[in-house]
Amino acid sequence: MKSYGKVILVLVLIWRTDVVIGGKSQPQDTVSVSLPGDIILGGLFPVHEKGEGASPCGPKVYNRGVQRLEAMLYAIDRVNNDSNLLPGITIGVHILDTCSRDTYALNQSLQFVRASLNNLDTSIFECSDASSPLLKKNASSGPVFGVIGGSYSSVSLQVANLFRLFHIPQISPASTAKTLSDKSRFDLFARTVPPDTFQSVALVDIIKNFNWSYVSTIHSEGSYGEYGIEAFHKEASERHVCIAAAEKVPSAADDKVFDAIISKLLKKPSARGVVLFTRAEDARRILHAAKRANLTHPLHWIASDGWGKQQKLLEGLEDIAEGAITVELQSEIIEDFDRYMMQLTPLSNQRNPWFAEYWEDTFNCAIKNSSEDNSTNHERKVICDDNLRLSEKVGYEQESKTQFVVDAVYAFAHALHHLHTDLCTQNNENEGGQQSHHAHSESVWYRKPVVDIHSQACPDMASYDGKDFYNNYLLNVSFVDLAGSEVKFDRQGDGLARYDILNYQRLDNSTGYQYKVIGKWFNNLELNLETVVWNKEQEMPTSACSLPCKAGMIKKQQGDTCCWICDSCEPYEYVYDEFTCRDCGPGLWPYPDKLSCFALSIQYMSWNSLFAIVPMIVALIGITMTIFVIVLFAKNHDTPLVRASGRELSYTLLFGILVCYCNTLALIAKPTIGSCVLQRFGIGVGFSIIYSALLTKTNRISRIFHSASKSAQRLKYISPQSQVVITSSLIAIQVLITMIWMIVEPPGTRFYYPDRTEVILKCNIQDMSFLFSQLYNMILITICTVYAIKTRKIPENFNESKFIGFTMYTTCIIWLAFVPIYFGTGNSYEIQITTLCISISLSASVALICLYSPKVYILVFHPDKNVRKLTMNSTVYRRSATTAGGQAMPTSSGYSRTPLGTGVGISASANAATIAASSGRASQSGSQNSPSPDITHKQTIIQNNEEAWIDSQATPKCE
Repeated sequence: MKSYGKVILVLVLIWRTDVVIGGKSQPQDTVSVSLPGDIILGGLFPVHEKGEGASPCGPKVYNRGVQRLEAMLYAIDRVNNDSNLLPGITIGVHILDTCSRDTYALNQSLQFVRASLNNLDTSIFECSDASSPLLKKNASSGPVFGVIGGSYSSVSLQVANLFRLFHIPQISPASTAKTLSDKSRFDLFARTVPPDTFQSVALVDIIKNFNWSYVSTIHSEGSYGEYGIEAFHKEASERHVCIAAAEKVPSAADDKVFDAIISKLLKKPSARGVVLFTRAEDARRILHAAKRANLTHPLHWIASDGWGKQQKLLEGLEDIAEGAITVELQSEIIEDFDRYMMQLTPLSNQRNPWFAEYWEDTFNCAIKNSSEDNSTNHERKVICDDNLRLSEKVGYEQESKTQFVVDAVYAFAHALHHLHTDLCTQNNENEGGQQSHHAHSESVWYRKPVVDIHSQACPDMASYDGKDFYNNYLLNVSFVDLAGSEVKFDRQGDGLARYDILNYQRLDNSTGYQYKVIGKWFNNLELNLETVVWNKEQEMPTSACSLPCKAGMIKKQQGDTCCWICDSCEPYEYVYDEFTCRDCGPGLWPYPDKLSCFALSIQYMSWNSLFAIVPMIVALIGITMTIFVIVLFAKNHDTPLVRASGRELSYTLLFGILVCYCNTLALIAKPTIGSCVLQRFGIGVGFSIIYSALLTKTNRISRIFHSASKSAQRLKYISPQSQVVITSSLIAIQVLITMIWMIVEPPGTRFYYPDRTEVILKCNIQDMSFLFSQLYNMILITICTVYAIKTRKIPENFNESKFIGFTMYTTCIIWLAFVPIYFGTGNSYEIQITTLCISISLSASVALICLYSPKVYILVFHPDKNVRKLTMNSTVYRRSATTAGGQAMPTSSGYSRTPLGTGVGISASANAATIAASSGRASQSGSQNSPSPDITHKQTIIQNNEEAWIDSQATPKCE
């Protein structure tokens, strides 16, 4: 009952399949190749081309299909004559024509399914005794154990869905559609060729090797073209190859459709590369349409293995196809198969019912006693000569898939051999039966006319489940084929991916053409560009919507992703990616190729620069002069002139001047933390030393001359010690300000960028901070200037205040000129530093020259004038006081002048001024000839202050 239930279920499935495909059962007398055997392998090959209209098959024989059919028969003969492979077992065949149409192939495949159901009919078994039944050797057809085919992926997709229902394993020698690797849908499908995924990668590798970025594609309707071009588009997109136009060839396309496809391609003139993923017949019609279009600029074809290396496909179209790059599965020529084909004739090859048609098509003749259907052809064709044979001279060339058809047969044979070893060998040994062996004939591919009576194929082998056979045996085979290549399957049932890259070229000094191997692909591309020939072009053509941008330029998309305009990056930017510029950042500059940035050289004042040499010379001269004055004063330390100049304040002034000159060295030195600290202290404190001392000195003079007439008491804080304390206090304020400045703005270095091409190392001193730090010195200068103005009418003999005044006026002018120059040259660090150095040196030089040149002049050239009578003499003061009323000579300044020789000390002058003022008051009271009580009192005051005045700052008049 269970067996009947299975039969009913299978019959229902077949009936439903017939309903789905809309076809009727094919008659049993359908033309096919049927050879008996212990194990029957089915075959599906495109013997005829696709028919027009309602007719499934066309009248023309398909050259490739006939060769593949013969390759299967050739491989079967070799296996049956091999004593080491399936000994004692004969493989039979049942081969059908698919006519290159998937629906017709599905109808044909139902015969295999019906044959498999017939194994329930006991009439095909024979039992001579009570032993196990054996298969009849003369059965014309039996259960199909496996199927080789189909060729087109669309055919394999249809029949694989049917075979999986009945556990019939299938090996295709040519179907490459990616989807056939899906084991959830096609779990009993295998192939000796790789899927189109690898071919698509190889095609993109070729395009990238040509530096093409913009191509058009054409694909055939159906699984081969659609799945193949889908994989190509995906790979191309990931590798930045753009598709200009993607056209599909419908199954029933006419010439108008092909002409329209070429017209659409011409609308994208920049895409000169065209990728074809089409059937061979579609590729030929595309070339026909291109020839009709009479192209001004030829298109350059990159074709899949649908075109491959077929010569017959390009007959009459060689000039259009020249330079085409095609991909073909790497295969080797089986020379023994060529010998097999070259010995065949229609008379000797009766087992192939289509061979006569192939013969007539190849030799363009008619065979004697052919069917009446060909009577019309007989009238136009000559009768075929009996001596005709296939050869290269008549255009015979071994088809590229021959090796893979033979490999498919041997894969079944090796898997069956392992199955036989596991199931049957042990039983035969137990029964003690002798195992017959296939004898080698003189020609191993001739089928033996007589087969063994007893088969070594045990019933367990014949009835073994096809699904288990596929998973446990077929996928595990591994062997070296007749061409010396390794054959094996991965877990998806796919073969190894090896491709030849071919170029269609004209033969040298000939009108003929050939396919030349220019490269190979096995996981990666190896291509010899020097051997590539292009159609009507000497150099490699360009296929790009837009040319690559030059260095330092980026793409701005326009329309298609591979169409753009080039836009330049800014000089300080680099190309981050092909669409983006990025700023290198401060202190960095892009390399000429704009791919990255490098650090700019850091600039700072160089010792050998002219901007450094000039201020250094000025500073060194100043330092030398200052040291000379200091040494001169030290040698004349106890002389009246030095004592009268105020030694403590003089040395303080000279030290401040020396510090100002030394600041030039700190300013020119490379900025470091140490040099920056010296700059801050040196500039601020150096000026504060000078102007604090001058302020103290001018304040002292002013107090002496303007306070003596108001008070008879001795002045306070005019002693040398007091003056030093006052000066030190004023300097300490600047030191405190500088310390606070360092806390608020810690010393250090910084990079200054006046523009994007320069990096300047500077001290971490802001220009405004520097200006604020000098405010205190400016206040000192201002006060000193005010005192200088107040003491401008001091008698001519007391002219140090005039020199101080001249010093302050000049200093003010220097500072007023320096500030705008300093801030106006901020972009040129060299000019700014030079300006600062010169300004500081000028300020120091003014003080040094104006205050000390008269003294140095006397000390060096007139030491005879460096005596006490010229600086301080009490007798002179007293004499001046007693004779002030009658003998005094008025000066131009209104003060009394005593004839004392070349000069008078400032202290004496101070007393004289005081006496003159008192005499004036006495004369107003009417007593001019004798000293009044007031004059006597003033003399007492002068004498009391004499000791202090001795050390006052008196400078002889410059003569």
